[in-house]
Amino acid sequence: MPYRRLSRFVTAATTVSTTSTVTAALAALGVLALTAPVAASAPVSPASPASLATPAAPADLSIGSSPRTAPLPHPSRSSDHLTITVSDSGKAATNGTYELYCHPARGTHTDARGACDKLDSLSRWGKDLFAGVPKGSKCTMQYGGPATAHVTGTWAGRPVNAQFSRADGCEISRWNRFVPVLPSVAS
Repeated sequence: MPYRRLSRFVTAATTVSTTSTVTAALAALGVLALTAPVAASAPVSPASPASLATPAAPADLSIGSSPRTAPLPHPSRSSDHLTITVSDSGKAATNGTYELYCHPARGTHTDARGACDKLDSLSRWGKDLFAGVPKGSKCTMQYGGPATAHVTGTWAGRPVNAQFSRADGCEISRWNRFVPVLPSVAS
Protein backbone atom coordinates (compact mmCIF):
# COMPACT_ATOMS: atom_id res chain seq x y z
CA MET A 1 0.00 0.00 0.00
CA PRO A 2 2.70 2.56 -0.82
CA TYR A 3 0.22 4.67 -2.79
CA ARG A 4 -1.93 5.23 0.24
CA ARG A 5 1.00 6.58 2.24
CA LEU A 6 1.99 8.83 -0.66
CA SER A 7 -1.47 10.36 -0.78
CA ARG A 8 -1.32 11.23 2.94
CA PHE A 9 1.97 13.07 2.37
CA VAL A 10 0.55 14.91 -0.60
CA THR A 11 -2.50 15.92 1.43
CA ALA A 12 -0.30 17.10 4.32
CA ALA A 13 1.98 19.06 1.97
CA THR A 14 -1.02 20.67 0.29
CA THR A 15 -2.45 21.66 3.67
CA VAL A 16 0.85 23.20 4.78
CA SER A 17 1.24 25.00 1.44
CA THR A 18 -2.30 26.36 1.59
CA THR A 19 -1.86 27.47 5.20
CA SER A 20 1.39 29.28 4.43
CA THR A 21 -0.17 30.95 1.37
CA VAL A 22 -3.12 32.19 3.44
CA THR A 23 -0.74 33.42 6.16
CA ALA A 24 1.37 35.29 3.59
CA ALA A 25 -1.73 36.86 2.06
CA LEU A 26 -2.99 38.02 5.47
CA ALA A 27 0.43 39.48 6.29
CA ALA A 28 0.42 41.40 3.00
CA LEU A 29 -3.04 42.77 3.77
CA GLY A 30 -1.82 43.88 7.19
CA VAL A 31 1.06 45.78 5.59
CA LEU A 32 -1.36 47.42 3.12
CA ALA A 33 -3.71 48.36 5.96
CA LEU A 34 -0.84 50.06 7.80
CA THR A 35 0.49 51.95 4.78
CA ALA A 36 -2.81 52.97 3.14
CA PRO A 37 -3.48 55.95 5.47
CA VAL A 38 0.06 57.28 4.92
CA ALA A 39 -0.22 56.94 1.13
CA ALA A 40 -3.69 58.51 1.11
CA SER A 41 -2.50 61.56 3.03
CA ALA A 42 0.47 62.19 0.73
CA PRO A 43 0.03 65.04 -1.76
CA VAL A 44 -0.26 63.88 -5.35
CA SER A 45 1.79 65.66 -7.97
CA PRO A 46 2.56 64.70 -11.55
CA ALA A 47 5.85 62.90 -11.91
CA SER A 48 8.48 64.50 -14.07
CA PRO A 49 10.45 62.39 -16.55
CA ALA A 50 13.57 62.85 -14.42
CA SER A 51 11.88 61.46 -11.30
CA LEU A 52 10.67 58.42 -13.25
CA ALA A 53 14.14 57.64 -14.55
CA THR A 54 15.89 57.68 -11.17
CA PRO A 55 14.88 55.48 -8.25
CA ALA A 56 13.70 57.12 -5.05
CA ALA A 57 16.41 57.76 -2.48
CA PRO A 58 16.22 55.71 0.75
CA ALA A 59 15.53 58.93 2.71
CA ASP A 60 12.24 59.26 0.78
CA LEU A 61 10.98 56.07 2.40
CA SER A 62 11.21 57.32 5.98
CA ILE A 63 8.07 57.87 8.03
CA GLY A 64 6.55 61.30 7.59
CA SER A 65 7.96 62.04 4.13
CA SER A 66 6.13 61.69 0.84
CA PRO A 67 7.48 58.79 -1.22
CA ARG A 68 7.91 59.39 -4.94
CA THR A 69 6.31 56.64 -6.99
CA ALA A 70 6.04 56.26 -10.73
CA PRO A 71 2.56 55.74 -12.13
CA LEU A 72 1.81 52.36 -13.64
CA PRO A 73 2.28 52.38 -17.40
CA HIS A 74 -1.01 52.49 -19.29
CA PRO A 75 -0.76 51.13 -22.82
CA SER A 76 -2.10 53.73 -25.22
CA ARG A 77 -4.06 52.65 -28.24
CA SER A 78 -4.81 56.22 -29.33
CA SER A 79 -2.66 55.63 -32.42
CA ASP A 80 -5.30 53.28 -33.88
CA HIS A 81 -6.18 55.08 -37.10
CA LEU A 82 -7.48 53.60 -40.33
CA THR A 83 -8.30 55.12 -43.70
CA ILE A 84 -10.99 53.11 -45.47
CA THR A 85 -11.66 53.62 -49.18
CA VAL A 86 -14.74 51.89 -50.59
CA SER A 87 -15.72 51.81 -54.25
CA ASP A 88 -18.41 50.15 -56.38
CA SER A 89 -20.51 49.19 -53.35
CA GLY A 90 -23.76 49.78 -55.19
CA LYS A 91 -24.70 52.70 -52.92
CA ALA A 92 -23.37 56.17 -53.58
CA ALA A 93 -23.65 56.98 -49.86
CA THR A 94 -21.18 54.24 -48.86
CA ASN A 95 -18.60 54.85 -51.60
CA GLY A 96 -15.73 57.14 -50.67
CA THR A 97 -12.91 57.53 -48.19
CA TYR A 98 -13.47 57.49 -44.44
CA GLU A 99 -11.16 58.17 -41.51
CA LEU A 100 -11.59 56.00 -38.43
CA TYR A 101 -9.87 56.73 -35.12
CA CYS A 102 -10.38 54.45 -32.15
CA HIS A 103 -9.77 54.74 -28.40
CA PRO A 104 -11.81 56.99 -28.30
CA ALA A 105 -13.98 56.35 -31.38
CA ARG A 106 -14.18 59.29 -33.80
CA GLY A 107 -13.59 60.29 -37.40
CA THR A 108 -15.60 60.59 -40.60
CA HIS A 109 -16.73 56.96 -40.56
CA THR A 110 -20.54 56.71 -40.43
CA ASP A 111 -20.47 54.30 -37.43
CA ALA A 112 -17.15 54.98 -35.71
CA ARG A 113 -18.11 53.41 -32.37
CA GLY A 114 -19.54 50.28 -33.99
CA ALA A 115 -16.51 49.94 -36.27
CA CYS A 116 -14.04 50.30 -33.37
CA ASP A 117 -15.99 47.82 -31.25
CA LYS A 118 -15.99 45.33 -34.13
CA LEU A 119 -12.24 45.68 -34.66
CA ASP A 120 -11.62 45.26 -30.92
CA SER A 121 -13.75 42.09 -30.87
CA LEU A 122 -11.84 40.61 -33.84
CA SER A 123 -8.35 41.47 -32.54
CA ARG A 124 -6.31 38.56 -31.16
CA TRP A 125 -2.79 38.70 -29.75
CA GLY A 126 -0.25 37.52 -32.33
CA LYS A 127 -2.76 37.31 -35.19
CA ASP A 128 -2.91 39.65 -38.19
CA LEU A 129 -6.47 40.91 -38.09
CA PHE A 130 -6.31 42.13 -41.68
CA ALA A 131 -4.64 39.06 -43.21
CA GLY A 132 -6.00 38.06 -46.59
CA VAL A 133 -7.51 34.73 -47.52
CA PRO A 134 -4.72 32.11 -47.30
CA LYS A 135 -3.35 30.84 -50.62
CA GLY A 136 -4.81 27.51 -51.64
CA SER A 137 -8.09 28.02 -49.73
CA LYS A 138 -11.09 26.16 -51.12
CA CYS A 139 -13.67 28.87 -51.82
CA THR A 140 -17.12 28.70 -53.36
CA MET A 141 -17.41 29.98 -56.89
CA GLN A 142 -19.87 32.77 -56.18
CA TYR A 143 -19.58 36.41 -57.09
CA GLY A 144 -20.58 39.01 -54.54
CA GLY A 145 -20.38 42.05 -56.78
CA PRO A 146 -17.75 44.58 -57.84
CA ALA A 147 -17.34 46.23 -54.41
CA THR A 148 -13.76 46.77 -53.27
CA ALA A 149 -12.19 48.36 -50.22
CA HIS A 150 -8.67 49.40 -49.32
CA VAL A 151 -7.77 49.82 -45.64
CA THR A 152 -4.53 51.52 -44.59
CA GLY A 153 -3.20 52.91 -41.34
CA THR A 154 -2.23 51.51 -37.96
CA TRP A 155 -4.08 49.05 -35.73
CA ALA A 156 -2.74 47.73 -32.39
CA GLY A 157 0.68 49.18 -33.17
CA ARG A 158 0.97 47.39 -36.51
CA PRO A 159 0.83 48.89 -39.99
CA VAL A 160 -2.23 47.97 -42.05
CA ASN A 161 -2.45 47.76 -45.85
CA ALA A 162 -5.34 45.43 -46.74
CA GLN A 163 -7.42 44.91 -49.86
CA PHE A 164 -10.99 43.61 -49.71
CA SER A 165 -13.23 42.37 -52.51
CA ARG A 166 -16.28 40.17 -53.01
CA ALA A 167 -14.79 38.00 -55.76
CA ASP A 168 -15.60 34.57 -54.23
CA GLY A 169 -17.12 32.93 -51.16
CA CYS A 170 -13.99 33.37 -49.01
CA GLU A 171 -13.65 37.06 -49.89
CA ILE A 172 -17.38 37.64 -49.29
CA SER A 173 -17.07 35.99 -45.86
CA ARG A 174 -13.98 38.08 -45.04
CA TRP A 175 -15.80 41.28 -46.09
CA ASN A 176 -18.91 40.40 -44.03
CA ARG A 177 -16.75 39.70 -40.96
CA PHE A 178 -15.64 43.37 -41.06
CA VAL A 179 -19.14 44.93 -41.24
CA PRO A 180 -19.64 47.75 -39.94
CA VAL A 181 -16.01 48.72 -40.60
CA LEU A 182 -16.84 48.03 -44.25
CA PRO A 183 -20.36 48.78 -45.50
CA SER A 184 -22.93 46.02 -45.67
CA VAL A 185 -23.29 45.07 -49.33
CA ALA A 186 -26.05 42.85 -50.71
CA SER A 187 -24.85 40.18 -53.15
